[in-house]
Amino acid sequence: MSITVLEKYLPENTLPFLKKWFGDFYIHIKITRGRNSKLGDYRRMPDKSHQITVNSTLQPQLFFFVLTHELAHLIAFEKHDFRIASHGLEWKNTFREMLLESISVYDDDLKPIILKFSKSPKANFAASPDLVKYFHAEDFQDEENYIEDLKTGESFRYRNMRYIIEEKLKKNYLCRNLDNGKKYIFKPLARVEKI
Repeated sequence: MSITVLEKYLPENTLPFLKKWFGDFYIHIKITRGRNSKLGDYRRMPDKSHQITVNSTLQPQLFFFVLTHELAHLIAFEKHDFRIASHGLEWKNTFREMLLESISVYDDDLKPIILKFSKSPKANFAASPDLVKYFHAEDFQDEENYIEDLKTGESFRYRNMRYIIEEKLKKNYLCRNLDNGKKYIFKPLARVEKI
């Protein structure tokens, strides 16, 4: 795939960064349907080329962020002869440098979130509550909340089941299912309907 084919998925002014980062690498870019399990993926192919997949359903700035994440894998692995951990220090440093280099691409209200994230890049997009909230803000309907916005003792509906928050653990929430009595742990950014 030509790098210019990516333009319709990207924010403006990203191609100079991508051309630099792509360098002389032979990269297969696959634009996939929306996947709930992941936003993107990197693999080295048996013929020593590289494959990167990115979900087509992402907003342009998130698409660029995910593509940068995956390219950071390629660059870090190539630089260190594939003798590093996938999301280890080498990848974090590479990703950080790429985010800072391309910070001008992001909207002004997103720049502080990217700068904060770049101090200690995480392997999973969902590990950054600020990024998750930023990119999913317009997906919410009025009746939806994050579970972290509710208080202990409040009830909510999640996937057509009713729950009550029993206690806040370190980061997560222990909740009891009001229909079957079982207890479940919820992440703070689970989207729920308060009842």
